[in-house]
Amino acid sequence: MIESKYEDGCVTDVAAKTAEIEIVPVSDKRGRAAFVDLGRAFSDRLEHFVPQIRSEQIELVDPAKNPFFGHARVQLFIASRGGQPVGRISAHIDELALAMPAEQGFGPGTGFFGYFDAEDEDVARALLTAAEGWLVGEGMTRVLGPISLSIWEEPGLLVSGQDHPPMLLMGHHPAHYAGWIEAAGFTRAKTLYTYDLDITSGFGPLVDRLVQTGQRNPRINLRRVDKSRWDEEVATILAILNDAWSDNWGFVPFTPAEVAYAGKKLRAIIHEELNVIVEVDGRPVAFMLTFPDVNDALAKIKGKLFPFGWIYMLRWLRHPKGAGMRVPLMGVLKELHGTRMAGQLAFMMIEAIRLEAIGKFESTRGELGWVLEDNQGMLAIADTIKSKVNREYVIYERKLS
Repeated sequence: MIESKYEDGCVTDVAAKTAEIEIVPVSDKRGRAAFVDLGRAFSDRLEHFVPQIRSEQIELVDPAKNPFFGHARVQLFIASRGGQPVGRISAHIDELALAMPAEQGFGPGTGFFGYFDAEDEDVARALLTAAEGWLVGEGMTRVLGPISLSIWEEPGLLVSGQDHPPMLLMGHHPAHYAGWIEAAGFTRAKTLYTYDLDITSGFGPLVDRLVQTGQRNPRINLRRVDKSRWDEEVATILAILNDAWSDNWGFVPFTPAEVAYAGKKLRAIIHEELNVIVEVDGRPVAFMLTFPDVNDALAKIKGKLFPFGWIYMLRWLRHPKGAGMRVPLMGVLKELHGTRMAGQLAFMMIEAIRLEAIGKFESTRGELGWVLEDNQGMLAIADTIKSKVNREYVIYERKLS
């Protein structure tokens, strides 16, 4: 078993660099911890990286805790050379993704790689080969990645935007990884964008008119999420999400277990003022989730809750004054797609949350995304509110023989 010790994250011995690369599959508790610690060591090298909480990272690769494993097969690998760990990768198969139509990006025969870190291009190639070999052995004919582990967790490789810290739930990777993956025969399957937004001023007369018209419409009721009945609200949001996103590239539905897991995880960063559901004629048809960027706090405590980081974290969670705000998810029922009302509801939600973020939390900046490169509706909304692409992520693909 590979030890989790990684020194300063660099292999400096010439003999070690020329030694044979060994790829070891890991699956037990110790191996998963080593896998996470190796990723953390790589991340520590990166400028603007924000350390995450180690226990939560371990939980994401634990089959007993992450409900993703309830419909997925996962194999983790660690690469070593000269006795030193020099890279890691996951190979995984999502049974729900296999059941989706091929024209939506996944479908039969599609496996994935994720959690990709490598010391150099030789290690990168060896890791990708190991992941592909495992997927072929499981009957897969195509590989996509990096997706770590679910499309709803951290999809894509950061190829642009390394010059500033990521917001929560978004990956941060060195620019040279893209060249190594492409040199191994991978091509771009899909590009994802995040958008930076100055929220200190409004979005112009057109948006103002749409919002005001919607506010006067007695059929439309925009309300805050009610944390006193949190489980019910989460179920409502996820029902809208599963419908609204069902035709999108890469869509995989949330399972009931994942709904419960996500609800429990997100509750601590939910502020009712920043999360809304819209009802039309009394029926929920749209939602928008906005989270204070917990990476602001994690950067201050360097990802460590103990001995005293938890005190700062609790205070921050109660009132994240000045925090950036991220909109990771929003959706409108599919029956309204392409209608004037769909856009109107979106702008109503954005404006309502913008005012709350400024007024209560003194925020100045927001971020939307990720957004698919061909999601014309969301691209149009992002353009209308004068947001700018600040990060670009790529999901790569390759046929397997």
